[in-house]
Amino acid sequence: MATAKGAKSASSMGPMVLFYSILLTLQYGSQPLISKRCIGKEVIVTSSVLTCEIVKVVCALILMARDGTLKGLSKEWTLMGSLTASGLPAAIYALQNSLLQISYRSLDSLTFSILNQTKIFFTAFFTFIILRQKQSIQQLGALCLLIMAAVLLSVGEGSNKDSSASNSDQVVFYGIIPVLVASVLSGLASSLCQWASQVKKHSSYLMTVEMSIVGSLCLLVSTLKSPDGEAIKRYGFFHGWTALTLVPVISNALGGILVGLVTSHAGGVRKGFVIVSALLVTALLQFAFEGKPPTSYCLVALPLVMSSISLYQKYPYLDKKKKKKKV
Repeated sequence: MATAKGAKSASSMGPMVLFYSILLTLQYGSQPLISKRCIGKEVIVTSSVLTCEIVKVVCALILMARDGTLKGLSKEWTLMGSLTASGLPAAIYALQNSLLQISYRSLDSLTFSILNQTKIFFTAFFTFIILRQKQSIQQLGALCLLIMAAVLLSVGEGSNKDSSASNSDQVVFYGIIPVLVASVLSGLASSLCQWASQVKKHSSYLMTVEMSIVGSLCLLVSTLKSPDGEAIKRYGFFHGWTALTLVPVISNALGGILVGLVTSHAGGVRKGFVIVSALLVTALLQFAFEGKPPTSYCLVALPLVMSSISLYQKYPYLDKKKKKKKV
């Protein structure tokens, strides 16, 4: 009875999983282009990040109320449990989001998307350090391909002959370096979240709410001494905002919800295909709306990234001892 019920549930989730995957592909692939077009350079980064976190909390609470988990939250939730599970990842993600907002403005959309994929390598590294999760030979080869792609893009963007020396420096220091540091932080935070979900058994929606609140508090504290804090005091929180600024903010918030849904219902394999598809969406949108064909470095790096992600998802590590026991 239980098996039949589970099979029926999995079958009924098929169309929804496909729907979530398509939405995440479109959101992930279009986010760099949308942010670049809709968020002006005068917009204060902290204001957009904080607003995104608020939208994310509202969406997660609505979804928790819908599936009935919000009612029992008052009996199960504790402050210490929340801080233990979500505190550090939230602070890390808050810094990561700020770095990504900076990077969006200095890199073309496709280059940003491909460099952003290096977070898979850092996720693998930190999951091994924190959780002792090993990688297969094929996965190690895939991670090497990913590093090669990142190096190609870094060299290509930093030595662009059409750019002036000052513009080249701006691309490196305000584009490439922030997105790579954000990838390191993403890998660390992702591994910590995996540890928290295994130990604390937190749901994806609850983790989203807790991390967004803690991350927002960290950002608010940072504004006391940061340039963004001074800018908010001088010009106001919504300085430079227009109606269009809400589009990438809401899109980014919904993307965070969708990542949790796709991962929980479909697993890492489907998410890997979503990421690969999103790269193609980014390239298509950049050509369609900016009339800018991919650079030669991007053309070489893109298949490397696609191959590395596909290999990594297709050949997971298999414990030989456990395999022998099953046989």
